[in-house]
Amino acid sequence: MKNLVNRIFARAYGVYFNILALFSKKLAGEKAITLFSSPRKGKVLPIQASFLKTATNKRIEVGGKQIQTYCWKGTKETVLLLHGWESNSFRWRNLIRSLRDEDYTVAAFDAPAHGNSSGGIFNVPLYAECTYHVVKHYNPTHIIGHSVGGMTAIYHQYIYPHNSIYKMVTIGSPSELYELMEHYQHLVGFNNNVLKALDAYFQAHFGYGLRDFSTSRFVRELGIEGLLVHDIEDPITPYHNSEKVHANWTNSKLISTRGLGHSMHQEGVNNQIIDFLKSKKRANFSA
Repeated sequence: MKNLVNRIFARAYGVYFNILALFSKKLAGEKAITLFSSPRKGKVLPIQASFLKTATNKRIEVGGKQIQTYCWKGTKETVLLLHGWESNSFRWRNLIRSLRDEDYTVAAFDAPAHGNSSGGIFNVPLYAECTYHVVKHYNPTHIIGHSVGGMTAIYHQYIYPHNSIYKMVTIGSPSELYELMEHYQHLVGFNNNVLKALDAYFQAHFGYGLRDFSTSRFVRELGIEGLLVHDIEDPITPYHNSEKVHANWTNSKLISTRGLGHSMHQEGVNNQIIDFLKSKKRANFSA
């Protein structure tokens, strides 16, 4: 019943955007991107708060927003964790425990409009800007991102190259912005006039069109080592996204799983990530 209600509401928005586009394509695009960029959940729940309180907490201001960061100190390098859409830093609890067992310093933060961070809007450029400030504060050598957090990790390194970072892990991450927008179009049911308005919005506000934002292109400029972990049956982000990124990322390895889903909290996945972080830096390696 809940899924039916959600579909009805989604389709109602599509009708609204289509009608609005008849009078103002620009306004239709603005309304559509606002809906797309407004998380409905992801705040820290009481049951999650106790775990996050085991970290040293610090808030960093970015563009007037208060970004909540967490740090678990160790004696080894610092690993920065970027969560995905409608999530928060608690999603990393299993990996954090494994990293702490290896005595890594672990840093994480709640994305804008998520967890204990302020704001109501979330998008990859904003997430990358926040990542830039968090990286400056914690100076990590490794970044791990789940889902859109992985997309952000690559985009961040592309526009804000940081010399201290030399390994990156993405887990079930999307690659092409236009595919996300086409999925949004299919879900809500707006027409191509609204899609073109979305493209114009991105051009005006971020300097690139929907087909220009592509982590499979961005990684061509990265000189760091990468590990991509993706489930072949991922129901949220299709597997081909990581295949495309891996094909263009010279120093990358793709680990393919089956039946582990999108979240990828499993111990076996975490062990492979840690093995990658512990491995010696190499000039080149293949899957």
